[in-house]
Amino acid sequence: MSNAHVVKAEEVQMYSILSPDGEVLNKKDLPDLSDDQLKELMRRMAFTRTWDERAVNLGRQGRLGFYAPVSGQEATMIGSEFALEKEDFVCPGYRDMPQIVWHGLPLYQAFLYSRGHQHGGQIPEDVNVLMPQIIIGAQILHATGIAMGFKKRGKKNVAITYTGDGGSSQGDFYEGMNFAGVFKLPVIYVVQNNGYAITTPYAKQTAAQSIAHKAVAAGIRGVQVDGMDVLAVYKAVQEAAERGRNGEGATLIEAITYRYRPHSMADDASKYRTKEEENEWALKDPLVRFRKFLGDKGLWSEEDDARVKEEAKAAVNEHIKKAEQTEKMTIPGLIDSMFETTPQHLEEQKKDFQ
Repeated sequence: MSNAHVVKAEEVQMYSILSPDGEVLNKKDLPDLSDDQLKELMRRMAFTRTWDERAVNLGRQGRLGFYAPVSGQEATMIGSEFALEKEDFVCPGYRDMPQIVWHGLPLYQAFLYSRGHQHGGQIPEDVNVLMPQIIIGAQILHATGIAMGFKKRGKKNVAITYTGDGGSSQGDFYEGMNFAGVFKLPVIYVVQNNGYAITTPYAKQTAAQSIAHKAVAAGIRGVQVDGMDVLAVYKAVQEAAERGRNGEGATLIEAITYRYRPHSMADDASKYRTKEEENEWALKDPLVRFRKFLGDKGLWSEEDDARVKEEAKAAVNEHIKKAEQTEKMTIPGLIDSMFETTPQHLEEQKKDFQ
């Protein structure tokens, strides 16, 4: 068979701004952020790391339900959300609670969501997020539809959605990107490639050179970024958002990152990951890297770390108590929460539980 018509995709190179030891690789790449914005990025990452540690413990105590740890992925989560505007829409997967909390969802409602309480999903009207999607990849379609709505209404907003490397094997992933490519929609697809889809290693997930290459078939822009580098993630998402607002279409961003803890607290990562691998990724820790960068600029200190850690602990304690003090769910209340006006046949069924 002739190779005359075989399409050869260009090689994708991972985009970084900071080296693992916090040195700037190219000053021209630095995003235009003030000192206060840089410190806020660090504060949010440090806060999220402590929140994650406390949430894991709360889960072990039976005070939370399902919880997916995030430590190691803070740069991708925090850097991407920080590049958005309040009117932009965030469509998360089940590990992406930090993005929607920093986008405006009260923390106690995130805890209620984990506890299976209906109020956890009652999003304030001025907060543009959906609740975390449990069905793998379904959020891809939601973000694509929201982006279509933005385009039809002539709004200069973008939708952003997240999944893992495992989510890139779902049909929804390809369908959403194909639709966005055809209609040049203002949507950003972020794949947090942490090397494993639960226990399945990336090498068994796809034969493609990278997940970013998958953008080629959809006719959208594909980028691979160092997901442990908060500045690189911020800039990649900022540029993708600008393209979306300007009518230039969608972007697929593959963020190469690592999840330090197991897939969930029901998982034993030691059965499929080695200590050598974990130690290698620990050297690329996003908090250590950015802390070194800020420290060299005189913008961050050990005292700042301690202050944020105490701030996060206090916030988690306050919000878990508020979640625990929320009135317990009832079946009639659950039925009423599903409708603006409860249908008559359900009103009759409610009587059985009163």
